[in-house]
Amino acid sequence: MQQKKDIRALSLEELKTIFTENGDKAFRAKQVYEWLWKKSARTFDEMTNLSKNTREFLNAHFVINAVSIDTMQVSSDRTIKNAFKLFDGKIVEGVLIPSNTRMTACISSQVGCSLTCKFCATGRLERLRNLNADEIYDQVVLIKNQAEEKYQTPLTNIVYMGMGEPLLNYNNVMDSIQKITSPEGLNLSPQRITVSTAGVAKMIKKLGDDGVKFNLALSLHAANDQKRNKIMPLNETNTLEVLADALKYFYEKTGTRVTYEYIVFKDFNDTLEDAAELAAFCRHIPCKLNIIEYNPIEDGEFQQTTPQRLDSFVNFLESRNIIVNVRRSRGKDIDAACGQLANKNKISS
Repeated sequence: MQQKKDIRALSLEELKTIFTENGDKAFRAKQVYEWLWKKSARTFDEMTNLSKNTREFLNAHFVINAVSIDTMQVSSDRTIKNAFKLFDGKIVEGVLIPSNTRMTACISSQVGCSLTCKFCATGRLERLRNLNADEIYDQVVLIKNQAEEKYQTPLTNIVYMGMGEPLLNYNNVMDSIQKITSPEGLNLSPQRITVSTAGVAKMIKKLGDDGVKFNLALSLHAANDQKRNKIMPLNETNTLEVLADALKYFYEKTGTRVTYEYIVFKDFNDTLEDAAELAAFCRHIPCKLNIIEYNPIEDGEFQQTTPQRLDSFVNFLESRNIIVNVRRSRGKDIDAACGQLANKNKISS
C-alpha cells in the first residue's frame, strides 16, 4: 500500500500541480493551502468549502501530521508547560509565558539537543531529530489557542528558546517563521519573533545574508573563552572572537540590535571582572543584555548567585551605559523555566 504524503511538506505550486493532474481546478490548491496555514486545519474534513470528492481524494493520498498536547501543567504564576506529542510519538516541550504586557510562546526546534551545555537540562538529552516546519508551526498555534482560551489574551511574542539549537535546524526554522509571519499564514510580525542561538557563527552570518527581519538572541553566559568552553563546548569551535565577527556581519547586513543572554552563576561568572569582560564584548555591536537568574537542575554543578552580587554585577554594566534587563524566571515550580525543559513527562500510551 502506498504511503500517504505529508501535505504540509508541499509548496503551493506543488499542490497546484497535483490538483490539475487530478483533473481539478488549480484554485483548489489555494483553498487547501489557506486551510492548512491560515486556518490551521488539523483534518481534511474541516475543509468545508471543498467538495466531498476532493476531501475523499485528500484523505486517500495525504496526511496532516498534527501535533497534539500530551500533558499540560499550570504554574502558580500562570505559566503553562506543554508536552507536545509528534506524529511519531516523540515528545517536545513548549511554554506559554504570560506577563503584564506580553503573552509569549516559547517553542522547540529539535527533539532533544546535541550541544551538551552544562547548565541546561535539555543538553543532557540526546538529539533524536529536527522538527519539521509544520511541527514548529503547530506549537505556536496550540499555545496561541491556549492564550486565547485560558487568559482571553492574544499571543504577542514567540521565542525559539525551547528544546534544541534553532540554527542547527536552519531550513525548517526559517520555513516555520515564513508560515507564521506570512499573510497566507498566521500573519504575525517578524519583529515579535526572537530566535536564540548558543552561537553557531557560520549560521549567524547566513541569517545576515538572508536579511532576516526577526530578532536574534545569543546565549552568551561568559565573555571569557576559558569559562565559556567549560559550560558550552560549542565555544571550542565558535570562540568569542569568531562569534564577534559573525555578529558584526549580522548587524551590518540587518541593522538589528542583538540581545545577549547571560545567566549569572554563583562563584563562576558573577564577579566585577566578569562584568568588565561582558561590557567589553557588548561594545562590538549595538546590543541589549538580558541577565537571567539561574534555574538549578537535578545534579547540576551550578548555583544561583546572591542578590548582592547580582545587584553589583548589574550596576557595573549600567554604569557602562549598557541596556540591561534582569529576567526573573517563570514556571520554576513545574520545571518550565529557562534551561529546565527535559521531557520529564511520560509519553501517554
